[in-house]
Amino acid sequence: MFRLIRSDLRAKAVWCYQDDSPSALIKVLLTDGTIAMVVYRAMQWARGHHLGLLEWLCNKFNVLTQNCIIGRGAEFGPEFVLIHATGIVINGQVRGGSRIHIEHQVTIGAEGRHSPRLGDDVFIGAGAKIIGPVVVGSHTRIGANAVVIGDVPDYATAVGVPARLVHRQARPAFPTQLSELAAPAHELSA
Repeated sequence: MFRLIRSDLRAKAVWCYQDDSPSALIKVLLTDGTIAMVVYRAMQWARGHHLGLLEWLCNKFNVLTQNCIIGRGAEFGPEFVLIHATGIVINGQVRGGSRIHIEHQVTIGAEGRHSPRLGDDVFIGAGAKIIGPVVVGSHTRIGANAVVIGDVPDYATAVGVPARLVHRQARPAFPTQLSELAAPAHELSA
């Protein structure tokens, strides 16, 4: 659990401050969304250890104090970042890979009993909705207020209502490693 929390905090520090030094980590502990991320990881730890009451308490703590609903069964890989936690709703059957970045007011929900699956290196903009048995590929960006009701392939950007693809690329849509932040723009687009 602590390894996942550390990876989440480092990823958020890189996102917010382009730095994962100890001072950046301290600053990120005080930013919006961080408490919800840590409590989510504690909830997942409790779930894995069959501590139902603690799992439930973590879930309710996030709902009541962070205005963030992450279903108890939702699973995300390392470097899970809630840039702002306010208004986030994630169904308990959602599965996500590594390096998922989520802005405020995002809904990732089920249609019937079918929930979205998210790849690695996914950015979801403020107010976006991803609904139903949708697969969002790796290295994708979902624009602010987009409503995704169909699959989004790898290396794509989706925007609009309903979401449509506006861009496909051969590299991640945003830096995933600290070293990429310092690289000149012409090297990133190669």
